[in-house]
Amino acid sequence: MTSSHTMQYIGLLLLAAILLQTIAVAVTFIYFSNVLTTMKETFSKSSVSCLMRANIRSIKGLDVGAADGKDDPCWQVTQQLHFLIEKSMSNRYQKEISSAVKDEVSRVLPSLVVQDQDAPPRPKVAAHVTGSYIPDADKDGGGPSNRKVYGQKIQSWESEKGLAFLQNVELSDGELVVPQPGLYYIYSQTYFRHTLIQEDEVEREDEGASAETARGKPMLQYVYKKVSSYPVPILLMKNARTTCWSKDAEYGLYSIYQAGLFQLVGGDRLFVTVSNVSTIDMDEKSSFFGAFLVS
Repeated sequence: MTSSHTMQYIGLLLLAAILLQTIAVAVTFIYFSNVLTTMKETFSKSSVSCLMRANIRSIKGLDVGAADGKDDPCWQVTQQLHFLIEKSMSNRYQKEISSAVKDEVSRVLPSLVVQDQDAPPRPKVAAHVTGSYIPDADKDGGGPSNRKVYGQKIQSWESEKGLAFLQNVELSDGELVVPQPGLYYIYSQTYFRHTLIQEDEVEREDEGASAETARGKPMLQYVYKKVSSYPVPILLMKNARTTCWSKDAEYGLYSIYQAGLFQLVGGDRLFVTVSNVSTIDMDEKSSFFGAFLVS
């Protein structure tokens, strides 16, 4: 009887131990489950979780309406982040875009460029002078070639009539006078017209040249600038062509155009020279010269 009671007592102890162990495991499981749930909720409200969830939604093609999104804390985070990115990019590009590009963009799409209200308007500096017909007696107004420059200077530019204009620029002795420093776009076109029959006869009489040699006419155009600090004009651009026309042609036509960007200072003077002024067709749409301030 004593041994039987002892065995029952040991069995009860084992059963109690197993029961306590089961309860402890259950309590531990419930505790850690609550901890994990709390951590998950905290993480879901963080900025990183918002970005990850937004990325997953975009990949899956899901979209949340504005009304539903405003109740979500992540919606406010993403909206603020988008606003900061747009503002940063706008400030960066406004600083990097040059004034020349900004002017062009504002002309085409004024709403894309925010103008500085406090900055004074920049004066417009531009000139476009055109060819002007002059009597044959004065057609050699450029005179013989100067030893300091190549070719003969074109002096008979029109600055007021037709397509020509001057805006804060002066024209003096066939030269454009720059009013202020800056980066200028300079361009020039000259239209050559050779009367081949008359010129061939003159050249064969004076020089004994063959008809083929006489018909090969070199055409040269130069653009110079004068500066007060240097005694000799400075060559900015040049262009040259030699073209042979058909023997049956009574005249030959050819135009030379060149342009470029140059840094100038106030008081600089621009002018154009050609190989032979008498061969230039001074029609306003064919021969012209100009410059305008870029920045």
